[in-house]
Amino acid sequence: MPEELEHPASVPGGRRLSLQADCERCFGLCCVAPAFKASADFAIDKVAGHPCPHLQTDFRCDIHNRLRQRGFPGCAVYDCFGAGQKVAQVTFGGQDWRRTPRIAVQMFTVFTVMRQLHELLWYLTEALTLQPAHPLYAELGHALDETDLLTHNSPDALVGLDMTAHRREVNALLRHTSELVRAGAARSSEVDIIGKDLSDADLIGKDLRGADLRGANLRAASLIGADLRGADLRLADLIGADFRGADLSGADLTGSIFLTQSQLDAAKGNVDTKLPSAHTRPTHWQP
Repeated sequence: MPEELEHPASVPGGRRLSLQADCERCFGLCCVAPAFKASADFAIDKVAGHPCPHLQTDFRCDIHNRLRQRGFPGCAVYDCFGAGQKVAQVTFGGQDWRRTPRIAVQMFTVFTVMRQLHELLWYLTEALTLQPAHPLYAELGHALDETDLLTHNSPDALVGLDMTAHRREVNALLRHTSELVRAGAARSSEVDIIGKDLSDADLIGKDLRGADLRGANLRAASLIGADLRGADLRLADLIGADFRGADLSGADLTGSIFLTQSQLDAAKGNVDTKLPSAHTRPTHWQP
């Protein structure tokens, strides 16, 4: 841990543990609250607030070990960042929506809000580990503490939270963090694409084999089915980038920022794909 990380909230170890899903302490909220349409990600239609037919009475999924084979890769890559157990065990004190039906609608709404807050906590925690963002540590730490405080609000307060406004404020800080980190990449090379703003870009199915994307801004870029074999994504901002079906075989993602495990789980790759140390190689990737 660099000595510059002085703010108490910047020590990510224990905090990140609370941002990992613990399905044993949840009530299958991700299998009930969201809606999804029959597509390449889901085999069936499901409306919001209705349990998936594969959710059992003990809140376990009866096809959990066969999600991809049964047409539910979207479930296999979903990550609540620990929001499920927070809502189940903290916000609602261990009450579940089956035994206490009157809380069901509110619990599902709160879960949607909590998931967004926990995702922001994940990004803020990572931002506080990035040395180039040192000038922002105080602001980032304050934003992290403020967001964490919101997760302990009452159900009514969480339902009434202006999530759009809060996300806007946090995103401004994360963008500034990204600029500081990627500026170093832009200075270290003369390749034209470095530092290029590709945020929200439509790169679906694009042939990006061997592309030098160091320091590129790929925030919310659509990379569905893109060929990124051998691409250099070091220090690229990948927050919200859609990697579903993208081929990352042999790509270098070391040092990339705001990459989540679910993004990797949605992509394809192999043993030659270089990952940040905090991430694991998905088991479904080719050997």
